Amino acid sequence: MTSIKLEKVSFIYSEDTPYEKIALNDIDLEIKGGITTGIIGHTGSGKSTLAQLLNGLIRPTSGRILYDGNDIWEKPKEISKLRFKVGLVMQYPEYQLFEETIRADIAYGPKNMGLSEDEIDERVKKAIDFVGLGEEVLDKSPFELSGGQKRRVAIAGIIAMEPEVLLLDEPAAGLDPAGREGILGGIKKYRDNTGASVIIVSHSMEDMAKYCDELIVMNKSEVYMQGRCEEVFSHPEELVSVGLDIPQVAQVFAKLRALGLEFESGAYTVDQAIVTLKKLLLGGESL
Repeated sequence: MTSIKLEKVSFIYSEDTPYEKIALNDIDLEIKGGITTGIIGHTGSGKSTLAQLLNGLIRPTSGRILYDGNDIWEKPKEISKLRFKVGLVMQYPEYQLFEETIRADIAYGPKNMGLSEDEIDERVKKAIDFVGLGEEVLDKSPFELSGGQKRRVAIAGIIAMEPEVLLLDEPAAGLDPAGREGILGGIKKYRDNTGASVIIVSHSMEDMAKYCDELIVMNKSEVYMQGRCEEVFSHPEELVSVGLDIPQVAQVFAKLRALGLEFESGAYTVDQAIVTLKKLLLGGESL
């Protein structure tokens, strides 16, 4: 599985001006392949900057980013090839929609890959179906769609390139529970079906708990914590100290521990809570 590695990476906006701002500071990080990794952190912690660096949309001020062991900026003129492998869905999908029709928008990436018309058409239909929109919308303008539908089309445009890494910045922001489940469930389905790596930037601890295998916690332009979800969510005080919430289920279990209950394992999703509480009620956990 392809991994992405950052070595001493920093990024500074407006360097050497009065408006200079350090967005990332001397980051060492490895993102494993074949899993879903969540990037969390308070506003301004460097999450979105990190996402853009991983896709080659911006270049680090210093340090190296390695994809499959190769420096992505070794040949700057070929950086566009990385974007076929690491597909980025931005936080505001309307920024990525610019063609007259949805069909043309989804086809844009595959066309730039040099695929045949038949292959492009097949990928467009497959992608629009994958995100839960029918082929009947393909000849509509993307600007006729709702916010949630625009987000699905933006994701379809990236999925049509069949990237090895699917990178999404706040993919479910502003959606109702059904919309969130549709978008994030589809992303999980994509990973399960293709074996691709998925990286999700989000403020939602509930979404991170439900869909991610590992988490990267950003704080003040640096990596504050990284590990499996259960490892990260087992440090609620530290997460709260850097301006983050923890999943509601984890909050409940933290309060139960404060009342004297002891559990063999933590829980941070509803399904895990059900299993743990059943064990407790049946005498499988200690008091």
